[in-house]
Amino acid sequence: MTLPASTGGPAPKAGPPVPTPKTGPPAFAPASAHTGFLRIREPISAWKAWLLGMLPVLALLAVWVLVTTGAAEERVISPTILPSPAEVIASFPLLWFDRALTRNLAVSFQRVVEGFALAVAVSFPLGVLMGAFTKVKAAFTPLTVFGAYLPIPTLVPLTLSLFGTGEMQKVMFLALAFSIYLVPLFVAAVDAVDDTYLKTAYTLGASKGETVGRVLLPIAWPEIWQAMRLGFGVGWSYILLAEMVDVGRGIGGIIITSQRRGPREHIYLILAMIVVVAFVTDRLWAAVGRFLFPYREAKS
Repeated sequence: MTLPASTGGPAPKAGPPVPTPKTGPPAFAPASAHTGFLRIREPISAWKAWLLGMLPVLALLAVWVLVTTGAAEERVISPTILPSPAEVIASFPLLWFDRALTRNLAVSFQRVVEGFALAVAVSFPLGVLMGAFTKVKAAFTPLTVFGAYLPIPTLVPLTLSLFGTGEMQKVMFLALAFSIYLVPLFVAAVDAVDDTYLKTAYTLGASKGETVGRVLLPIAWPEIWQAMRLGFGVGWSYILLAEMVDVGRGIGGIIITSQRRGPREHIYLILAMIVVVAFVTDRLWAAVGRFLFPYREAKS
């Protein structure tokens, strides 16, 4: 069977060649960016991340042992300044029993919780209003900017002059420090909600209160929770400032007493205990967050 002859038109041209897919690194990235020990944004396994994270810790411990080994006269750093790891561990029973570690730790934890609760009661509604209403945000932005540049230690003499040296001063100091940290995070969480949701709510006839309560807050809650989680962890860096005045109960009082009368080993033990408590509470915040917002974990 023969094909019909051409009617005289131009012969059809062949189309452009189909490019074949290439393997390896993208053309815009040099091959050196994907080779070697250090690679940009390289995915690594969990065990490798854990191992790499332990290397600086072990190196720091090795240096600590090296400069604190031997008799007191032979050490690079005097034991009155930096005791050895073994001496720090050996002093733990004295800290636990004679200085009532658990009771003082509970007192400090209660102060952090009270200051945090008071700060959230004030900064949460303020942050939501600032994130939702532009005029409210414009009105309070100068105060938040002032607080952002205000050194936290300067709040100690301010709260001392206003509330004395008792328990109220410590709680109010923590509340002010928490509020300075939390308000911008709450504003950013609400402000990050896409305008598409607001337009949809307006189209459906939602009022301003319904838009804030049923649109902005539900979408912003995961970020608000994350802000509270970060803020509560930061509070443990403020507790020592609060308790170094009118030394009495609390872990800050133990540090001041250890600095003045010894043993110095208790200072390092208290610092380690603060890290442990802050880490455990952060894991609890994360666990509750996964329970409340499982979709966020699935998305990430």
